[in-house]
Amino acid sequence: MRRGRRKSGGEEAEVDMTPMLDIVFIMLIFFIVTATFLDERGVDLTQPPPPPDNDIPTKSTPAITVYVDGRDQCSVDGQGTTCDRVSLRVERLLADKPGASVILRLDEGARHELMVGLKDELDTKGLASKIEILRTTGS
Repeated sequence: MRRGRRKSGGEEAEVDMTPMLDIVFIMLIFFIVTATFLDERGVDLTQPPPPPDNDIPTKSTPAITVYVDGRDQCSVDGQGTTCDRVSLRVERLLADKPGASVILRLDEGARHELMVGLKDELDTKGLASKIEILRTTGS
C-alpha cells in the first residue's frame, strides 16, 4: 500500500461580495431617505434695551400689620389691642386705607391656636391676610 499525500485543492473557495455590497448600498439609501433632520434653533442672546430713565415708580399698596409677640399680646399697626378685637381694628383701618393688605406677623413663641384663630377670623370677614413667622434672634 502506497501511502500518498493527498493534495489539497489548488483552488480556494472565494465568497462573492457583490450581493452583500448591493444590500449595504440599498440600506444606506433607505436610511438617508427616511432620516429626519432637526431644525435646531439657537438661543437668542440679545439683551433687552434698558428701561428709560424717566420711569415713574409704581405706587406701593399700604399694608396693615398685625403683630403677636411671644407672650401672645397683639398689636395692630403698632397700637396694642386685645387679640379678640383684632379684626374690628383691622376693619376700621381698612376704611382709612382701602385696598390695603393684611400681614399677620407672629413671633415663633406665640401660641399656634392664636394664629389659627386670628387667620380664621380675618378670613370669615373677607379680609385676605398673609402670615409671617418671625424667628427670635436668640435661637
